[in-house]
Amino acid sequence: MAKKEEVGEMSVIEGETCPFCHQKTLTLREAERDIPYFGKIYIFSMDCSNSECNYHKADVETVEEHGPVKYVIEVDSEDDMKIRVVKSSTATVRIPHVGSIEPGEASNGYVTNIEGILNRVKKQVEILRDESEDKSDIKKAKNIIKKLTRVMWGQEKLKMTVEDPAGNSAIVSEKVVKAKL
Repeated sequence: MAKKEEVGEMSVIEGETCPFCHQKTLTLREAERDIPYFGKIYIFSMDCSNSECNYHKADVETVEEHGPVKYVIEVDSEDDMKIRVVKSSTATVRIPHVGSIEPGEASNGYVTNIEGILNRVKKQVEILRDESEDKSDIKKAKNIIKKLTRVMWGQEKLKMTVEDPAGNSAIVSEKVVKAKL
């Protein structure tokens, strides 16, 4: 039987049926947060504690309707690493000449910062580098990793775009250019 409890500002329901392994090992969490200059959001997550499954899904939704949106920012200093990013599962993050984070079934929503986004992309490029047998792909991956590291240290610039047809995402900064998608 599922057990529901309130933990601080978070609602937790344990013992739900996992959609993948069909065991009653799924924990659902929901929390409301207020993101300054953006508004209130709900953060949802599902985690299966079955060690053979380990299913995880997370997302964010705004309380207020924002409509389809596109945010563009030029990252040009180490201080920019602290800029808040709200990314829903329906959002696409693009970093020209580096890579992207695409929406889809496996996509998660989360609240992070520019550094968190760059670290996620860097981790994926490292996996590609380590799994590739093509010397040219390995060299490209190493160059992208170097670029991302230089950007995080404030030694190089890059442009980042977040597009969300559902309007549940944002880059929260005075530097950002916001447009309708």
